[in-house]
Amino acid sequence: VFYLPPCAPEVNPDEYLNGDLKTKVHSGTLAIAESDLKHKTRSFMRTLVKRPHRVKSYFRHPKVVYAQ
Repeated sequence: VFYLPPCAPEVNPDEYLNGDLKTKVHSGTLAIAESDLKHKTRSFMRTLVKRPHRVKSYFRHPKVVYAQ
């Protein structure tokens, strides 16, 4: 069991995924409608399924090695 501080996003691998997702959503054409946002999000997540090395990279950050 690893006890984490209450507010320490840099030690949470989810935050690295969230950062990548936000970058993808804000790139390219602007998502005007909710359906556009859903499409961009699903597209990004499908890309991650095809690139497991990218997901593994979230756990390689020096502050996240505890989760390996």
